Parts: sequence; structure tokens; C-alpha cells
Amino acid sequence: MNSLFEQKALNRYFRSSTHLGGAFCTIFTSLALIVFGKGNIRLAGAAGALALLVSHLQVVLMKKLFPRKRPYMTLKQTKVLHNPLKDHSFPSGHTTAVFSVITPLIVFFPLLALLLIPVGITVGLSRIYLGLHYPSDVLAGMVLGISVGLLSCMVI
Repeated sequence: MNSLFEQKALNRYFRSSTHLGGAFCTIFTSLALIVFGKGNIRLAGAAGALALLVSHLQVVLMKKLFPRKRPYMTLKQTKVLHNPLKDHSFPSGHTTAVFSVITPLIVFFPLLALLLIPVGITVGLSRIYLGLHYPSDVLAGMVLGISVGLLSCMVI
């Protein structure tokens, strides 16, 4: 997938969409739902915030336990942006974060799955496209984010 890196339209799309799994977007979304939402919207935000916190701690631990180098560090043909990340690859933190936040929203509002699952998948694909993660990093992040998101819904 990274071999398509020279496509300007894909570069813009994936460079933009990858931020949906970043700290600013995921934390802002959860907090906005808690502060401005009512009822199940507020509960989904709280579950998302809890899932985000718990999954972030797990990602940090897993990156230390499984110090996998990023694709651009091991595969010479991988194309990357000018300032690639230096920490470990496994699992994808962006993918974990986005699925941690969208899973409670889908639990409370199942019809949102039609919109939110493609968003989560796009974030995961962006991480592969940008040469920052292997597909298995993204899959692990997805599983971790969904699992913690579901557990947080049981706790909230």
C-alpha cells in the first residue's frame, strides 16, 4: 500500500485522515461529548474517554514489551514523510485510539457504525500508507481499541 505514496491525492487524504486517530481529535471528541452531550451521548463520551485512557496505557506497555521497529526503519523501499516517528511500531496507537472512541458510540448508537467504522478503518489504512505501521500493528490496534471500548461500556 505504501508503494502508492507518490499519489498526491492519496497523500493529502491519508495525511489528513490519520489525525482522526491522534490525541487531539480523540481526546477533544470524548470531552466534547461529555461536556455538551446529554443522556447516552454523555455516557458514550465517558466510555470513550475511559477506553482512551486505558488503551493508551496498554499501548505504551505493549510498545515496550514488543519493541518492533517501524517499516521505514527495516524496509528500504518504504516511503515516509520528512519527520517520521521514532518510537516502536506495535501496536498502532492511532488505530487503538480511534477504535477506543468510536466503539462506545457504536454501542450506544448502532446506526453510527455505517459512518464510524469506515473512519476507523481509514485511520488504520493511513498508518500503513504513511509507512509508519505494518498491517499487523493496525489489526492489533483495532482489536485492542474495540475490546477496551466494549469493556468501558460495561463499566460506565
